[in-house]
Amino acid sequence: MNEKSVKRTSKFLSLVLRHQPEKIGISLDDAGWVDVDVLLGATARHGRPISRDTLDYVVRTNDKQRFIFSEDGQRIRANQGHSVDVDLGYRPADPPEILLHGTPTRFIESIRQNGLKKMDRHHVHLHADEATATAVGRRRGKPVLLKVRAQDMAREGHEFLVTPNEVWLTDHVPVEFIEFP
Repeated sequence: MNEKSVKRTSKFLSLVLRHQPEKIGISLDDAGWVDVDVLLGATARHGRPISRDTLDYVVRTNDKQRFIFSEDGQRIRANQGHSVDVDLGYRPADPPEILLHGTPTRFIESIRQNGLKKMDRHHVHLHADEATATAVGRRRGKPVLLKVRAQDMAREGHEFLVTPNEVWLTDHVPVEFIEFP
């Protein structure tokens, strides 16, 4: 399987498991899960066939671990980033002192005015490691790395969740908790 095909499949899975399941005629349950056989059948019916081996490979090798199988391997969901209404069941967690947010330079002025907003997603996504945060910011332009004083936010009553792939989630990051470069 070539890298281009893997990337295309991952993007398609992100679309249908995070934003538009109806595009291929599937429904996610309340926690974002869909039966693997239902997913594979729907992708085939909609002209985007994916084999179980390919799906396993994409989930296993995805650099950001965007997807996860249920313990029995019969269901799949995205770990975070949904714009559709799901409850992923993540519990509040105590964040590290500093978390990072990578963003393209063109968004800096808006962030200086409004802080970090979740926009059309359920949460703002933050990372503990610089490489991941920078890669996220680079997706849409020249990246800027923002430091978020997460422990200070938590002390002020802001809630944090952490996903299995170690993405930290919160509803909003007020500007006073952001350190700009």
